[in-house]
Amino acid sequence: MTSPEQPPKIFIIGGTGAQGIPVITALVRDSKYRVRVLTRDPSSARAQHLLSLNPSNVELVTGTFTSESDLRSGFAGCMGAFINIDGFNCGEKTEVFWAMRAYELAVADGGIEFFVYGNLDYGYKLGGYDRQFRSGHYDGKGRVGEWILFQNQQNQKDGKDGKSPMKAALFTTGPYIEMAIASATPMTPTVEDDGIVTWRVPLGVNGAVPHVALDDCGYYVRWLFDNASRANGVDLAVAIEHVDYSELARAFTAVTGHAARFIDVDMEAYWASGPMSRVANFASASESDPADPAFMTIRENFTGFWNLYRASRRDNTGVLKRDYALLDEIHPGRIRSVEEWFRVENERGIALGKGSLWERVQPGKIRPTLKGNEDGKKGGGGGLIFKFHLSVGCSLII
Repeated sequence: MTSPEQPPKIFIIGGTGAQGIPVITALVRDSKYRVRVLTRDPSSARAQHLLSLNPSNVELVTGTFTSESDLRSGFAGCMGAFINIDGFNCGEKTEVFWAMRAYELAVADGGIEFFVYGNLDYGYKLGGYDRQFRSGHYDGKGRVGEWILFQNQQNQKDGKDGKSPMKAALFTTGPYIEMAIASATPMTPTVEDDGIVTWRVPLGVNGAVPHVALDDCGYYVRWLFDNASRANGVDLAVAIEHVDYSELARAFTAVTGHAARFIDVDMEAYWASGPMSRVANFASASESDPADPAFMTIRENFTGFWNLYRASRRDNTGVLKRDYALLDEIHPGRIRSVEEWFRVENERGIALGKGSLWERVQPGKIRPTLKGNEDGKKGGGGGLIFKFHLSVGCSLII
């Protein structure tokens, strides 16, 4: 437990991911919380960046979430936990087991008061168990998320040795809007020969993606820990808006003055020449075994991913939905549209010397936003899978 002289400490898995960095930034910015971050490589640039945020409030510990001893050590002495497992590293089956085991160990530790699980929509179930919506990295997290909320309900009824039971909440995200202007993502744009920025993706003419702004993730997770009693049992599903890609292109042009367009392509064309076509038959998780019946290729996994968004709608109907009124209440200053995000990001990029949005999507200039894209991974088939490795929402991102 935390001593009266020190801020409460939160154990974090996924702290060096795209989502983890803004989450930790929000938690330690005013020294209200300390964090203990589990990482396989404390010397990495991302881990060292976390230390620089608030050196006295950020602790790095070497280990892996697939070790019970590392998990027990991580929970020890902490008040809270934020668990965002990288399913693109371990695969759906492994994530399901270790996410559940992490929750169980947090309860058993006895000191964890509030457990937040980095979640994704259980699209397969939301889509009526129609196999077209089967996406392993979504279903793995969504399946665990429902299990955690059920366990939490039971814990609140039963208590534990007369003590206050551990509270829990889900933090459900989706594709980061940053991925729409980054390399090596499912929606990487191109600047085509006619000079027009182009998104060629299989979204359909009516589909929409509830994109998430990474900076907002930090605000929401901080809100969860600041309001644990209200957040207990809540699935906080976030987004800026349901973005159809015609609007994405219109907004890009409105902000930059440069022409942009969305071209809907069928799934076959997407896998033949789209941004992930060269790795379509690689493992969707870098450490998964092709001999395992649970194995999924990138093509199999992301076909379900795109079908989920083809079946969602800009008016917040369809398979995937968000409670935007709740998000407005919780975060009055949140980004509410893709055009607003483009304006903020365009100004920020110029101020930081990264260039305007137009400059940043040019061939040779476009950069990754996801941790796996930077690291390079070993694929389940034994070869180098990519410096193209995908880590969507994992928290992913995460």
